[in-house]
Amino acid sequence: MLNIPILTVEEKSEYLQRIARPSLLDLAESFPPSRATEPIFGKAMKPEEAVRSILRKVRTEGDKGVMEVARVLDNFQGEALIYRPQKTAYDLVAPEVVDAIRLSIERVKDFHRRQLPQSFFSEEEGITLGWRVSSVKRAGLYVPGGTAPLVSSVIMTAVPAIIAGVEDIIIATPVKGGRLQPEIEVAALELGIEKILTVGGAQAIAAMAYGTESVDRVDVIAGPGNLFVTLAKKEVYGLVGIDMLAGPSEILVIADQTADPVLVASDLLSQAEHDTDAAAILVTTSQKLAEAVKGELEKQLEELPRKDYAVSSLENHGALIVAKDLKEAADVANQISPEHLEVQVEDPDQVLPLLENAGAIFIGKYASEPLGDYVLGPNHVLPTSGTARFSSPLSVQTFLKASSLLKVNRQGFLKVKDGAMKIAEVEGLDAHRLSVYRREKA
Repeated sequence: MLNIPILTVEEKSEYLQRIARPSLLDLAESFPPSRATEPIFGKAMKPEEAVRSILRKVRTEGDKGVMEVARVLDNFQGEALIYRPQKTAYDLVAPEVVDAIRLSIERVKDFHRRQLPQSFFSEEEGITLGWRVSSVKRAGLYVPGGTAPLVSSVIMTAVPAIIAGVEDIIIATPVKGGRLQPEIEVAALELGIEKILTVGGAQAIAAMAYGTESVDRVDVIAGPGNLFVTLAKKEVYGLVGIDMLAGPSEILVIADQTADPVLVASDLLSQAEHDTDAAAILVTTSQKLAEAVKGELEKQLEELPRKDYAVSSLENHGALIVAKDLKEAADVANQISPEHLEVQVEDPDQVLPLLENAGAIFIGKYASEPLGDYVLGPNHVLPTSGTARFSSPLSVQTFLKASSLLKVNRQGFLKVKDGAMKIAEVEGLDAHRLSVYRREKA
């Protein structure tokens, strides 16, 4: 029997306490010191101390520091940090997988092209003002390592950088068993990416942020990773730009009595299987649907190879919440501000105006969240842990910067000088006032 509660909205505070994630630093502090760092630093360390030590070592020792850390912590076996993708990888990947990679790239590129902002200029008598948009020069993209090749992470991080116009892109991903996964290699080839940093963890973030003999320092680092990667991104922010500090995956489904419990349960499980800290929430106006979804969850769990992950996720961070109407359901969703928000109701147009906070909104029974992960087009690197209240998905803008342009002739100067001097006088900044005054006399 799955221990996932069915709550009323009045009881949802109980759920919100259960789902609440600790802050990044509190989470790091909750871990005991790890002896894995003893061979490198001579003592066991908690995550934050370990990350800072790794960053310092890479900053001072370059490639040597990266390799030493990677060999101890990740069993890195290579002799060089940079790998250049080879076309022989296509021989190791099924043609239908190559076709799927190409479909994904095509659709993700098409969507992200529409995000490109425009530079603009405005002119008045004597004054020309402008907003000039340009890309950063170098970007570092982090792709987590694991038992399966995360091809979609390569595509979703690289495409917006490519569309933005970034000239130099490097992917960092830990190599398992001394060999890069061929699907990752094919995706890189399809995207035109020529450099792969074959280590992961905080040491990869450090190499990209500080630069080493083999790795050029980047301007922006993007892509999700584990606690150590996220702590490292936090530490180097300000030296380089970052996309976000991503946490565990989340899905919230708003559904009414017309929703199919089989599909709702399936979509909840698609996120619950990620890891034990993922969250899967149903908010429905139908008690009957909530009960049917619970039954389906129990049934479908038996089919999942990652059942243990999903059960832990659902029991620790999941809930089925019954709302009195769709407005109340939308209020709950806005309060939680989920990474993924599905709307499976008879009239979605009734709900959409009420939704304020979500990383991505999926509308209708066929808009399955996993489609968005892979092939629909919008980015799947999304704000988590309630940060959709104030932040946005990874996008072309992540890799862009802008400069204001200000051109003034004497006629324009005479129009605005008095106002500038008066404000400088109010602020007590006499050199500011004199800078304007002396031009008046020039």
